[in-house]
Amino acid sequence: MTATAAQIIWARRKARVGEAWRVFRADRAGVVGLVLLAVIVALALFAPLLSDSSGLDVTRATGEPLQAPSGEFWLGTDESGRSVLLLTWWGARVSLVVGLSAAVLSVLIGTVVGVLAAHFGGWTSRILLRFTDFFLVLPSLVLAIALSTVLARGLWTIVLAIGVTAWPATARMVRAQTLTIEARPYIERARALGAGPGHVIGRHVLPAVLPLVFANTTLSVASAIIAESTLSFLGLGDPSRVSWGTMLKSAMDTGAVTGGAWWYLLPPGVGIVVVVLSFTLCGRALETVFNPRLRGRR
Repeated sequence: MTATAAQIIWARRKARVGEAWRVFRADRAGVVGLVLLAVIVALALFAPLLSDSSGLDVTRATGEPLQAPSGEFWLGTDESGRSVLLLTWWGARVSLVVGLSAAVLSVLIGTVVGVLAAHFGGWTSRILLRFTDFFLVLPSLVLAIALSTVLARGLWTIVLAIGVTAWPATARMVRAQTLTIEARPYIERARALGAGPGHVIGRHVLPAVLPLVFANTTLSVASAIIAESTLSFLGLGDPSRVSWGTMLKSAMDTGAVTGGAWWYLLPPGVGIVVVVLSFTLCGRALETVFNPRLRGRR
């Protein structure tokens, strides 16, 4: 490839990125969600540098049990005297890791199943679709609870339980998009020229499907965070790690909710709402970027 051709390709890509950012920026809700996410992710990443994790240890707690918010403890303390602000801060790390990891796993499984079912058709499609329908009719939360109960309790067990139960909707969406793409003339020309399945999928189908998959991933993260909080609230999370779900469970088990200790319940609940809302706003904005037909409707 000559330098001129490379420059032209780079200029086109830069123009497409600039256009995508212009459309995304026009969605004010999406920008607000992106700013909130950037702040939350930055705080979660820099928590080890900006705070002392020793405060998470119940043996080193310095406050009184369920102490109300004060100048020393801005969001009060939990039943062990630990700072609720510190717990909420570090709990964001676990919730984000589980949400992102589970969403990536579910989207990866759904993308592979959807592309293969649409491309090969025939008995391959029938088997994959029946397999998808089996997981689709089962309540995903109930199946995730069953997996979390059978497997050893831990952070990655939660990721696996959510990831392997949340992919059917993605598979259906990717299959429909793949069928639309493979009906286009340039796919027929590629096949007429001798292109095999690997070439068609790798060079033509995936590049056209991935933008939609990427937009769907942001929405899947929100669902995965809610699922992780639910499983942790039910006592199926990792007991050695602090997450927003485990904080809510502890608040219920220790009587903080009925005792009026709102400062123990409110921060993790607000954290879940804000993160889920931010991912949803970003996902909706990305849908507008990748689907021009939606731009006039919002």
